[in-house]
Amino acid sequence: MFPSSSIAMGETRVDLRHLLEDLRDAYPGSIEETILTEIVANSLDSGATQIRFDCDTAQRTMTAIDNGSGMQRRDLARYHDIASSTKTRGEGIGFAGVGIKLGLLVCEEVLTETRRGANHVATTWHMASRHRAPWKWTPAPGMVAERGTAVRLTVDNALSPLLDPGFLEGTLRRHFQPLLDPAFDQSLAPHYPKGIAIAINGRTLEKQPWQAPLQAPLEIRLMRKRKPSAFGYLLRDDAALPEERRGLAISTYGKVIRRGWDWLGMTPSTPERVGGLIEVPDLAACLTLNKGDFIRVGPRGATYLGFRKAIQEAVARQLGAWGDERGSVEEAPPKEVRPLQRDLAQVLEDLALDFPLLASLVEQRAGGAKTFTARHRGENS
Repeated sequence: MFPSSSIAMGETRVDLRHLLEDLRDAYPGSIEETILTEIVANSLDSGATQIRFDCDTAQRTMTAIDNGSGMQRRDLARYHDIASSTKTRGEGIGFAGVGIKLGLLVCEEVLTETRRGANHVATTWHMASRHRAPWKWTPAPGMVAERGTAVRLTVDNALSPLLDPGFLEGTLRRHFQPLLDPAFDQSLAPHYPKGIAIAINGRTLEKQPWQAPLQAPLEIRLMRKRKPSAFGYLLRDDAALPEERRGLAISTYGKVIRRGWDWLGMTPSTPERVGGLIEVPDLAACLTLNKGDFIRVGPRGATYLGFRKAIQEAVARQLGAWGDERGSVEEAPPKEVRPLQRDLAQVLEDLALDFPLLASLVEQRAGGAKTFTARHRGENS
């Protein structure tokens, strides 16, 4: 036994900056893009119908104000804990106020004001060192009129994209495309009955339809429901689409989660000319913790894979009608490989009786033939 006087006390220290940088790296886009999209996602989760952004290059501030439910004083205090969240897993499209927390990496100060009932409070927050991010209560500046939350970011860099209204609009139209496309007004009405209005520097973003020479609706009905469980469209242009418009985007509650062809596991013969968007509200419960992808295991994973299979079939039918199926132009596998493919397909078909999720690996072809859908290493499912 050591004498009590010789036992030193220690503490666990956290490299806060490194932790936030790891959190930043979990997102595919730039940190400014992540901050912006997460601010909007959390506003939508709070029930906001109006979200306003104001950029002031002279003061180096970007302010976001919504009319959501706001927070109580204790919730605002807890919101400064990096690992804390009041949200339940499987609900909503925002992730634990991560947009504001990542703001510490690029801002001199983060000011948050919230108003809910008689509670009207505000705090300031900043990164003092790699290990410390102190915050304090401050008088509310009055940015929130009746109810909601406002966040004012004072950025370090006067050339930050967060001060550029064009960057804000482009990012919001890309990540929240269904909210700004009139084709989705009806399908999103159950979740946003009053609609969503987004304004930048006093100008409300108008809804813009996506048009092309060839366009077809996509509707997915599961469990013999009368109303579609997923709604969207597929389109084909005569010329190559911009890079950010190529492929099928999948969204839930108006937020685009994935875009391209990799997530769908199929590609048209002219992928640069085909795009589309499909909204699946039920998949909000299948989002990963950071709300940037879908779970692929367990009951929630089964739900996602079931929807993906149905979307694959609907897209394949439409591509076939346009003569854009890649399968029609693919080379046949070498003769020595065909017996192995048949054997693998038979094994998977037998296993699928006990493990239904394996059915997605066996592709049904015309005439009743089945083939194993092998994927190249590194390809996303």
